[in-house]
Amino acid sequence: MKKKNNLFRNFLIIAFIVWCVMLIKQQLNISQYKQELKEISEKIEVAEDKLNQNKQDLEEEKQNINSTEYIEKLAREKLGMYLQNERVYIDSNK
Repeated sequence: MKKKNNLFRNFLIIAFIVWCVMLIKQQLNISQYKQELKEISEKIEVAEDKLNQNKQDLEEEKQNINSTEYIEKLAREKLGMYLQNERVYIDSNK
């Protein structure tokens, strides 16, 4: 009978140790997942900020698209066009 009690007690001790190890591993996993969640949330926030900035830039461009200044700017930058009788200086150092 005493041998059965010792065997049962040893079994409980081993079960308790296994349970503690599993609990510690789960806590480490939870900490790791929380850190990953935090990093992903930060990336999402940065992406949303960039998206909002791009949207705002496009809205501004949309409002200015028919203005004379915008058309002149595009003609100069993209097409190399200039106003009549306008002097154009080219930097020879480039």
